[in-house]
Amino acid sequence: MSSVNSIHNDQTRGDHNLDHSEYLQDVLIFLAAAVVVVPTFQRLRSSPILGYLAAGIIIGPFGFALIGDTAAAHRLAELGVVFLMFMIGLELSISRMRALGSKVFGLGSLQVGVTSVVIGGAAYAMGQTLNAATIIGGGLALSSTAFVLQLLVERGERASRFGLSTFSILLLQDIAVVPLLILVALLGAEGASFAQTFGIAALKGAAALAVAIGFGRYLLRPLYRLIASMRSVELFVATTLLVVLGMGWIMAQAGLSMELGALLAGLLLAETEYRHQIEADIKPFRGILLGLFFISIGMSINIAFIISNLGVILLIVAGLLTTKTLITTALCRLTGMPLSTSVRTGFALSQGGEFGFVLFGAAMAINLITADLAQILMAVITLSMVATPLMFVAGKHLGNRLRSDAHQPQEPIKADLGNMNNHVLIAGFGRVGQTVAKVLSDAGVPYVALDLDQARVAKCRARGMSVYYGDADHIQVLQSAGAGRAKMALVTLDKPKVTRRVVAALRGEYPDLPILVRARDRKRTLELERVGATAVVSEAAESSLQLGGLALKSLDVDEDDILCVIQEYRDDDYARLEDIISGD
Repeated sequence: MSSVNSIHNDQTRGDHNLDHSEYLQDVLIFLAAAVVVVPTFQRLRSSPILGYLAAGIIIGPFGFALIGDTAAAHRLAELGVVFLMFMIGLELSISRMRALGSKVFGLGSLQVGVTSVVIGGAAYAMGQTLNAATIIGGGLALSSTAFVLQLLVERGERASRFGLSTFSILLLQDIAVVPLLILVALLGAEGASFAQTFGIAALKGAAALAVAIGFGRYLLRPLYRLIASMRSVELFVATTLLVVLGMGWIMAQAGLSMELGALLAGLLLAETEYRHQIEADIKPFRGILLGLFFISIGMSINIAFIISNLGVILLIVAGLLTTKTLITTALCRLTGMPLSTSVRTGFALSQGGEFGFVLFGAAMAINLITADLAQILMAVITLSMVATPLMFVAGKHLGNRLRSDAHQPQEPIKADLGNMNNHVLIAGFGRVGQTVAKVLSDAGVPYVALDLDQARVAKCRARGMSVYYGDADHIQVLQSAGAGRAKMALVTLDKPKVTRRVVAALRGEYPDLPILVRARDRKRTLELERVGATAVVSEAAESSLQLGGLALKSLDVDEDDILCVIQEYRDDDYARLEDIISGD
């Protein structure tokens, strides 16, 4: 009998070890796919999301079928969305919401509401049930926060009027995900009418919000104060994980979603003094689990099915891009935005979003939509994401052609300047431009500056600075600012492509005008010199020289010797210094 038990135990241990081996193999495949595929997409200047989706397609059951237990991967991946919602909550501080107020809750709500109704109505007209059409409309009304914000940051437009309006709408869309997820769960409940389901969702959401606010106000801050006083990094991280997952679990037990709990936890902690440390601690967990989530979505995409229905999918993609562009543009215009900004915002938010994957996956799991329809909708979102960079370019091109405010500043500038001569023209009035302007002003040298940030222009003009709203990328605006009568032009813009165009335009129009330019590195310096810059100041070289000078001063080197060394590099070995910095 004992020998039989021994054999049984050996078999159990063997099966247990085999399970561990298979699990470890799956983990290694996930990591290898992410490490190989995602950097390739980043090198192509595309979003990591597409890289994760591609990795999932490759290793999934419709690709090379390298992963054994896909259900376990999906369960773990859902935590990625939970942590993403927590991070969104952390960003939604009361002060930030107040600053963006009308744009978020006015324009953002209109965009989500109107787009959901239009797309949902189209789905219903094509034969979908009311419940399915509601989820399709809500899911496709959302845009890709990750994609759009990445492009805004890359193009340096995050703080522009276009960037702020786009971000405001994205913010409301992210908030709208939670009620949509709750709605999906309630629509899946049998025997309830649509009105009853929607009412229950609203009541539960309000009750959950009240409980969470009370919990956060009276317990969270004292808890973190106690944990912080212990000066234990591990305990601080563990507390944050407990708050996020615990709040999510409580909401799930109440029949709501874990994502709602995570969002509320983030909102409650956003106003505390621990916000930035919490954000830094959670970011690695969010990044890894969110990557796993998108890989798991990729694993569920059936490439063969998509290819066989490619015509229908492309038609839906074209319809989605067109519909969302038109609706968002019209709503922006109705709320008083300039036509050019409205058009650019419409084009930028025309794609489907990552939360569409979440909604359609949840809807498919409870049979609100069929598996084939879910495949089509996920393919539509993916292809619309791929088209996003092109939509950005098209929107900017069309917006510039429609822009009337590019020429509006000309007459006011002309009227203010009169016959001003021998002034310095400054293109770009950020920190560098303002510093240069102050130096010139202190020396009694007149200047005229141009900038596209209306808030910055208003603030600086209130301080008596000679700056005007205008796009230096248009030669007509430069001419209105007196480029033909200027003694010198300084270009301090932080966008390399725009800087190159401005320098080329000035040199082509005014061959004898001295043009001094700010550049980031040696490569940009050579490009600007080729298109006509008289002199280029490299940020990398200058900051290196200043740091070197401070180091020598700290080592008690004679100040005259320091000046001689620095001047020698500036005069003779500037290029060699740049080569040292770049590693050439």
